[in-house]
Amino acid sequence: MQHKVKQGECLSSIAAQHGFDWEKIWQRPENDALKQLRQDPNILMPGDHVFIPDKEIHTVAYATEQRHRFRKKGVPVKLRVRFLDNDQPRANERYVLKVDGKIHEGTTDSDGMVQHNINPKAVIATLYLGEEMQEFPLDLGRLDPVNEISGVQARLNNLGFSCDDEFGTMGPETKAAIRQFQLAHGLTASGEIDSATQGKLLKVHGC
Repeated sequence: MQHKVKQGECLSSIAAQHGFDWEKIWQRPENDALKQLRQDPNILMPGDHVFIPDKEIHTVAYATEQRHRFRKKGVPVKLRVRFLDNDQPRANERYVLKVDGKIHEGTTDSDGMVQHNINPKAVIATLYLGEEMQEFPLDLGRLDPVNEISGVQARLNNLGFSCDDEFGTMGPETKAAIRQFQLAHGLTASGEIDSATQGKLLKVHGC
């Protein structure tokens, strides 16, 4: 069957919804075109189509009238968020992360990164950072691919280069934000989305 990706979905959440390991779906030859287009399985675009195979039934033989324990294999999904202040990592800062009613605490690493395994079906999280516990609401799975204008805009906004209210279209605010980002990172300030700018965005943003 074909699953049409909706906003907020990624391959991990889609796989969990259908009872599969995401790698089993991603490696299907029917998804080769999608894999080539998107590259990152957890950054898909609404409207993309993912092939979902039929479920396979496995049987096992065990003695009757005895108690047996079965363990369901799960693949953890890792949440990764990087925090910067004027392009410098917010390193070794205390944080509190709330996801699906669970609380995780720790400190950012030397790159300002927070990493935690979470439920693949989770869509909303809140992270509190620093001594003042600055609040950051997180919409999980809503980051579009970097080869889409909306994906470029989201990353620029997250990095402090505001595209204002423009979304999905290349307007003057987006061009200005691209130019500012390019100047800040030693790129040709063309205001256009080229491969060098996309690559730098991925590196600085972290995904």
